Amino acid sequence: MDLLLSNLPATTASVCWGLALFVLLRTIANTLRTDNMEQDLEWRYDVNRINELRRSDLLYRVFQPLIQLFARFNRGAFRETLIHMHREIQAAGMPRYWTAAEYLGKLELIALLISPGLFYSCVQMMDLPGTVLASLMTLMTVVILRRRLANRARYRLLLIKRRMPFLLDLLTLLMEAGATFIQALKQGVYEFRFHPVGVEFGRVLAEMNMGKSRTNALEAMRDRLSDDEVTGIVGSIIQGEQLGTPLARIFRTQAEVLRMKRTQRAETMAGEAGVNMLLPAVLIMAATVLVILGPFLLSFINSDLI
Repeated sequence: MDLLLSNLPATTASVCWGLALFVLLRTIANTLRTDNMEQDLEWRYDVNRINELRRSDLLYRVFQPLIQLFARFNRGAFRETLIHMHREIQAAGMPRYWTAAEYLGKLELIALLISPGLFYSCVQMMDLPGTVLASLMTLMTVVILRRRLANRARYRLLLIKRRMPFLLDLLTLLMEAGATFIQALKQGVYEFRFHPVGVEFGRVLAEMNMGKSRTNALEAMRDRLSDDEVTGIVGSIIQGEQLGTPLARIFRTQAEVLRMKRTQRAETMAGEAGVNMLLPAVLIMAATVLVILGPFLLSFINSDLI
């Protein structure tokens, strides 16, 4: 009996550790599961969207409650920013299941996860003032990730505009050979299936197959990309369709316009290159002068002193 009483604390501690480990493992397993959430008719779309996010994004699956908490805060604090961010998410080709508020919440979560390392490093180097620096670096992490999304959207739009004339030429040749617009678009999407321009027109084709009109599908692509050149192309196609102009002629004209704009853009960048190189050239020239004349100046100064 005395032996049992003496081992009771150790036994209780072992049982508590075992229960705690079981609860922890069970919680992690439930978090990582990708089973569908229960849904009703009213919230069917939103729950389906969340289920797809849980399947595709590990960070969202593990920290879903925290990301949704950040998203509620973002909807009230960054209302204007979320409008531009939604366009950038669409233009960057991100999964359409992300809302702008939740994606910004994901960026904030990433900054929060790396903040302990920042605080530890800064406090070790600078003591108490390091906390201010670490806080600023945490905020800058969110800003950098936000800028990364904008740069990704801008680069993808550039790729689309570079390849768009070739897709329009292909559609022109196919339609002049007797293919319908749907047949030509299917072939064009297949040829450019690994490029963003093929992905975007593939969405147009999919929406048309689901019952959308040609005009609505093209307008949806225009709203997703939110680019002036794409808007001009879509507007010309819609206007030509309303006026009865053959689409092959419109595609050929728009391809020539895009090539002309691409040439003008290249000329503009070439003209700006000289101005951009002026400051580095001046610095290099100054450094060269210092390297050449420096030894003579030093020897002259030392000779006077002697």
